[in-house]
Amino acid sequence: MSMVKSQGSSVAAMRTLSPSSATSRCSTQRSAAYSSSSDDTNCGTPTWIGKGLTCVCFKAKGNYERVCLNLTPLQEERMRRLQRRMKIYFDSSRPDHQEALRALWYATYPSQELHGLVSDQWKEMGWQGRDPSTDFRGAGFISLENLLFFAKTFSTSFQCLLNKQGGKPAAWEYPFAVAGVNITFMIMQMLDLEATKPRSFIRAVFLQMLLESEWAFDLLYCVAFMVMDKQWLERNATYMEFNDVLKSTRAQLERELLMDDVLRIEDMPSYSLLT
Repeated sequence: MSMVKSQGSSVAAMRTLSPSSATSRCSTQRSAAYSSSSDDTNCGTPTWIGKGLTCVCFKAKGNYERVCLNLTPLQEERMRRLQRRMKIYFDSSRPDHQEALRALWYATYPSQELHGLVSDQWKEMGWQGRDPSTDFRGAGFISLENLLFFAKTFSTSFQCLLNKQGGKPAAWEYPFAVAGVNITFMIMQMLDLEATKPRSFIRAVFLQMLLESEWAFDLLYCVAFMVMDKQWLERNATYMEFNDVLKSTRAQLERELLMDDVLRIEDMPSYSLLT
């Protein structure tokens, strides 16, 4: 299954960030009537979305506003920690990585003995071959951490998706574990977390959520998996449509993250899919 490298979509403001120690709103605004020629018009001084600047320009209730991020020490530390997690490659020779892989197996199949880290058993979980370590190359060790977090935190939902127990079965089923790795990669791309400076309002929103919970990324992953599975079943998708389903999943996540009343991952409408 190929990795999706979809481009970031343009940001239409559906929410505003309340002024806090984490964010501040620049005073310069332009009315929609004055700047109606383009939704990409910058506000105040030349500051454009996508240029890697610290201020993000967006449209809210007829006005163009610019949100400048002033991260709290806690946000900075949590962001650095998350970025470090994203840079760790899965290394099958590391004992802690081996243990995490075993933990995933026993969180998934508590009563089934694992015969080895390289075994045909892994295909049951939806890995492409006998050695799951080869499937982590796209998103790294954090994709294993995400799967393990999902399995331990929302075990009922995890087992439901793994065993295809929810809704009307699709004619074609996606490989569960490999789909999980793709979802991790998609979220990293959507949030633009590896950029040195924020380039999208989605990232600014997520940084505020990171202040609320250190596990915001992992929780968002669980929501994304549920949304992807729901869309897969609704479309009765085939294997060849996986990338399209992943793109529509990203679009729905972006819409929900930008809603006015969504201040935490738990506030997202699709969070209710988790049990």
